Amino acid sequence: MPGLIGRKIGMTSVFSADGKNIPCTVIEAGPCQVTQIKTVETDGYAAVQLAFDETNEKHTTAPLKGHFKKAGVKPARKLVEFQGFEKEFNLGDAVTVDLFEENSFVDIVGISKGKGFQGVVGRHGFGGVGAQTHGQHNRLRAPGSVGASSYPSRVLPGMRMAGRTGGDRVKIENLRVIKVIPESNLLMVKGSVPGCKGSYLIIEK
Repeated sequence: MPGLIGRKIGMTSVFSADGKNIPCTVIEAGPCQVTQIKTVETDGYAAVQLAFDETNEKHTTAPLKGHFKKAGVKPARKLVEFQGFEKEFNLGDAVTVDLFEENSFVDIVGISKGKGFQGVVGRHGFGGVGAQTHGQHNRLRAPGSVGASSYPSRVLPGMRMAGRTGGDRVKIENLRVIKVIPESNLLMVKGSVPGCKGSYLIIEK
């Protein structure tokens, strides 16, 4: 799908025409530069590679320096490929937030917040086992039994247990675009999106 690379700025709320308070996420969407154009003849598939968030050359590897120099753009921190653009681009062209329209719908991909090591209640939403009576001591948030004894005499793969939580690639679909502010490269979408403030997002049309 065609789209843009963006950065999560934070959350706010706006009032709709009928007076409803709508929670929104504010995203800095682009501008992104075209750094590579892939074709079926040369690469086996058609795609456009976009770059976002300029960085210093000293923080860029030598191969990437040549890659950006060939495209005629400054080095950037984030590179993502998109497919399905109707418009034809040349190397160095800018893709802006004008790609999106108000009241349209987008899919947003981001890396969720890392929560560290969590128990089964926080990680999987377990309700806890047992009642707070009959001498129950400290087993309210325990996972309970994880496997039978005689058969299969092991813990089956995929058992929901405690462990590291968050830090996963998450995609939220069908978020409505509330407002587009081209002069500031801002996009406001209804609801929350994955990641912390300042994290990169992939916005698909």
